[in-house]
Amino acid sequence: MPVSETQITRSYNQEQIQQILQIAIARQTDDTEFTREQLLEIASELEISPECLQVAEQQWQAKQGEIQKRQDFNLYRRSRLQKQAGKYTVINSFLMLLNIVNAGQLSWSLYIALFWGLGLGLNALNTFQSGGEDYEKAFQKWYRQYQLKQSLTTVWDKVLKAWQT
Repeated sequence: MPVSETQITRSYNQEQIQQILQIAIARQTDDTEFTREQLLEIASELEISPECLQVAEQQWQAKQGEIQKRQDFNLYRRSRLQKQAGKYTVINSFLMLLNIVNAGQLSWSLYIALFWGLGLGLNALNTFQSGGEDYEKAFQKWYRQYQLKQSLTTVWDKVLKAWQT
């Protein structure tokens, strides 16, 4: 006699429950946004304390901030690579044109383009690599500079406000 689906008792671990609920909420809402009150209500129905929810929300906000900073860093690296590629194109085009005008053929300018292009290619490889120790060091260096720039801007704004009043 086959056992029906309703007679089988299923059990899920916490990660499985999270995944199932996440899929169900995503399917049900169709881009509907929830208010904070609704979030509190859902948490209370799941017997999650307001304190635990608040800590989770703070962790989520910190993680979102970190993700945004990394996206800004990646955008910065790509824009820097674009500038380098632009310089490479303009200068090497000029050098090749100069080489053709003077010698009637491409000779020495190809070596410059080749070696400079090798460096640019390695830089492009590093730019699009978004993991590992080198990436993390570059991100930390960029973030320290970013924070210093923000601090100096804040101090400068305060000095200007104090001077204007």
